[in-house]
Amino acid sequence: MKEEYDFSNAKKNPYVKKLKQQITINLDTDAIVYFKALAEKLGIPYQTLINLYLSDCARNKKEPKISWN
Repeated sequence: MKEEYDFSNAKKNPYVKKLKQQITINLDTDAIVYFKALAEKLGIPYQTLINLYLSDCARNKKEPKISWN
């Protein structure tokens, strides 16, 4: 390994705005089972699938339909 590296031509990380933030969230068991099964069928990790779904909701400004009946 070199003692010194030249970063004068380095570029800023283009993905810095897409960094993820780790959180703790409580989800219903049914929701977890659903996303895990769907993720297995699609061949992607279930947390990635949940993130894709929530990102799509945020991007399209989807609002939940809540009924207290």
